[in-house]
Amino acid sequence: MISQNTNLHPTFLEAIETYGSPLYFYDSNKIITQVNTMREAFRGVDLKLKYACKALTNINILKLMNQHGVDVDVVSIEEAHIALKSGYLPNQIQYTPSGVSFTEIEEAVSLGIKMNLDSIQLIEQFGERYGSSIDVCFRVNPSIMGGGNAKISVGHERSKFGIPYQQFDEVVQLVNKYNLKVTGLHQHTGSDFKNADIIIDAAEVLYKLAFDYFPDLEFIDLGSGFKVAYSENDNVTDMMSLGQKVVDSFNGFVKAYGKPVQLWFEPGKFLVSEAGYLLTKATVIKHNPTVNFVGVDSGLNHLIRPMMYDAYHDIENISNPDGEKKMYNVVGYIC
Repeated sequence: MISQNTNLHPTFLEAIETYGSPLYFYDSNKIITQVNTMREAFRGVDLKLKYACKALTNINILKLMNQHGVDVDVVSIEEAHIALKSGYLPNQIQYTPSGVSFTEIEEAVSLGIKMNLDSIQLIEQFGERYGSSIDVCFRVNPSIMGGGNAKISVGHERSKFGIPYQQFDEVVQLVNKYNLKVTGLHQHTGSDFKNADIIIDAAEVLYKLAFDYFPDLEFIDLGSGFKVAYSENDNVTDMMSLGQKVVDSFNGFVKAYGKPVQLWFEPGKFLVSEAGYLLTKATVIKHNPTVNFVGVDSGLNHLIRPMMYDAYHDIENISNPDGEKKMYNVVGYIC
């Protein structure tokens, strides 16, 4: 992401001298600012933030989130164990698996972690094994295309994630068959949406399911996907405008629903992406006839997003920021 804080440059250089390179560096103040931005944007509802730790599972980042009252969402049993080691209590962790073996589900239940089920087959297995003894949430696929890249749009009708909302008659049959206690509904359309329309459209799918089938919900989880800046002058989500629209929509739902319901979000990238830096050293300068290269002591094993998503990341020469500008291809040590 684009750097917003050149005051960190001396700290970067000191960190490299102390710890070597390549080195991941995280600005905790930026993370705390993002947490506070979300709380301000959604003021007026009973809000719970759950950090989607797949964005960054560094144990110190998890400890920071916990210190600032942010719970956690995990997508694997390994992430759950990291969250527990970082100080989270089991009831602060929501587990949202996709296609894992049932033994992993059983392990999560044995740890006391909250369950978010995303397939009819899994609901059947879970009902047979646990019945009404464990509260559950369902991940809904709202059949909405959201997100700024096809690889990070996960709520559309061809996505593997979630239970299509059109199949909830079948879901309710299983709920009744096994006397399941459904306490929440969840959706996540994808990352990098910029306006409120997408998330409100998805929320209305959950509202309708709540009215039609689930009279005793404790929370509605709208996932995340808020757009942050990748480059200078990039479009971003207007959090205050979006927040007001979502708050108005949600409060209208709660009033009609007739009982208190929490609003959950699972921000990941929104909280951490603008706080992270990868510090590397230049190892070689190559002047070829048609192109100049700067080789660095890192590669896609440390930063895969440019190859995976064609993602832009700002590059700064922090040891010589005022030097003469030239055009280089900055390359790593993996072919």
